[in-house]
Amino acid sequence: MKRFLAALVVLVVIGAIAYITLNRTDAAAGTAPAMVGAPGSAEVLARGEYLTKAADCVACHTVPESGRPFAGGVAFKLPIGTLYSSNITADPANGIGGWSDDDFVRAVRDGVGKDGQHLYPAFPYTSYTELSRDDVLAIKAYLLSLPAIRQANRANDLAFPFNQRWAMGFWNAAFFKDQRFVADPSKSPEWNSGAYMARALGHCRECHTPRNLGFGLERGRELAGEELQGWRAYNITPDPEYGIGAWSDAEIAHYLKTGFAEGHASASGPMGEAVSHSLQFLNPEDVAALVTYLRSVPAHKGKHPVEVDPKPAPALASNDTSPGGAEVLGAGQGRKLFEGACASCHQWNGKGQQSQYAALLGTRGVNDVKGTNVTQAILQGVKVRIGDSDVFMPAFGGAYSNTEVAALANYVIAHFGGKQGEVTPDAVAKRRTL
Repeated sequence: MKRFLAALVVLVVIGAIAYITLNRTDAAAGTAPAMVGAPGSAEVLARGEYLTKAADCVACHTVPESGRPFAGGVAFKLPIGTLYSSNITADPANGIGGWSDDDFVRAVRDGVGKDGQHLYPAFPYTSYTELSRDDVLAIKAYLLSLPAIRQANRANDLAFPFNQRWAMGFWNAAFFKDQRFVADPSKSPEWNSGAYMARALGHCRECHTPRNLGFGLERGRELAGEELQGWRAYNITPDPEYGIGAWSDAEIAHYLKTGFAEGHASASGPMGEAVSHSLQFLNPEDVAALVTYLRSVPAHKGKHPVEVDPKPAPALASNDTSPGGAEVLGAGQGRKLFEGACASCHQWNGKGQQSQYAALLGTRGVNDVKGTNVTQAILQGVKVRIGDSDVFMPAFGGAYSNTEVAALANYVIAHFGGKQGEVTPDAVAKRRTL
């Protein structure tokens, strides 16, 4: 036992030394590029509000419809257990009211809390590490200007050994590089602004980049797509077949601002939250800069490639009120469920009625034979707020059995993607727990 403890101490010390040696940089290094929506000349609270929205802090630190913004408590279900986000309001007991500037900067950029304990990388310090100190402190100033909410932080529910925070020193040594954003002089100012927003503020790669067995980002496949929290964050590299290479700049910008790109996608799940809480508030010029950066990353086929059929025969043979072609020859449980609950909004031809967001043709969701996002949308529904309007689809998880959800998902994939769906009742059951 003594030998084991001695060896453990040695490993901890080696891990700590490796982390400090390999990753530690000057905390003041790096300068944020110019952003039209948050110019350096703006008052600190105005800059802080814009940066807080660009960083999408509210999505992870606010339980939906709780009325307690930034008070924490959002659950993140991971293979190692469940993490809960922390209170980042001005409350001195539970939030950041008693944190110094250095405390806050270290937590955001290094993943180390005020108490000296490591944070888990569900908090995207692996991306926020590139933020400038001034931008981090502007965010802090804005958060402290909001009402303090006295809500205790919920303890994480993690199994051993993942509940041992000291072990994060080893993870950081392997997968985390403490560095600030440095502008590339060979690139345009617009590209540098876009890179800063995508890599640091917007932390796009945290959801859209494949992860290895250790949950570290596969940086050689940046933005090539990944599945997290039960949803697929699709490939957003310039690959014309599997990514967004075939989208126009205007289509990408419109999607980022509104969550919709005709013939390509309607945002839902975590991406819907990103549009609702963050992306729609970006200045148009900053969105254009983000598009410029996305165009420049290496194209990849991706971890979960989805081939899109923009002209599926069953949907093309249908009109808005009834299915056509061979569709009328066979019914089936999935078709009956679609007819009863879905056709009035999505229409049989997939063009959608009343709301453009109900359009299904050309989306990767209905072309994914695993039915990942289609299943989640059926189970959880969709709610995206754009301006003063809500995009809403009711949840059917409580009304349909696993068998019914699987049948409906497979029908949607067949009718609007022209493919044989592979959704099973067991897969639906698992997704209910995510």
